[in-house]
Amino acid sequence: MWFLNIILELIFPTKCISCSKYGTDFCQKCLSESRAPERESAGWIFPIFDYRHPPIKKALWLFKYKGKKRLAGIFAAVIYERILEELSDLSVMENFNEPILIPIPLSPKRYRERGYNQAELICRELIKIDNLHQGLAVEANINIKLENNILIKPKETEHQARIKDRKIRLKNLSDSFVVINGELLKKRNIILIDDITTTGATLSEARSVLKRSGAREVIAFTVAH
Repeated sequence: MWFLNIILELIFPTKCISCSKYGTDFCQKCLSESRAPERESAGWIFPIFDYRHPPIKKALWLFKYKGKKRLAGIFAAVIYERILEELSDLSVMENFNEPILIPIPLSPKRYRERGYNQAELICRELIKIDNLHQGLAVEANINIKLENNILIKPKETEHQARIKDRKIRLKNLSDSFVVINGELLKKRNIILIDDITTTGATLSEARSVLKRSGAREVIAFTVAH
């Protein structure tokens, strides 16, 4: 497999999706120049970038629909820093410690079509980063645990971005998420992860379901808004 990867890299060298610099899928310079979101989110939702910024929009499209899975590690690194920043206050003021990481799930149909859950890929990269910090005895780590068998989405729903009416959007998501193995989240703090938040309705529905099932507090981080 490693030999095949070398051959593919020679034929199709990795380059930044924004500036075409060789060696990375999204170079640090272009990433750092990507705008923060200008639109407001709920106080418990923390998006990193503005989805309307062309390089971010392109990166998320490639990640979500074209199998550019390596972008998960790049997005996770940025999200991890933001989580550290937010938890430095929350862990003291709100006792938000040892959180469980939960990706927004896909329906079985959507998962079969795509072959992977982009939010889960980001979560797995976040775990790798946190484990690395702990292994190197870096003081700033989160001590997170990934649980992708708590929140599921048993039925397919219409894409939220295609629905303009707020009432219809909320009805579309009603009962779309289900908690299993609920004993794992009793009185636990939860961090939801998703790639994009548009109206926040998906995250809000997931949060409500988790809190009704016994979660202590729920916050969310997304790549873009």
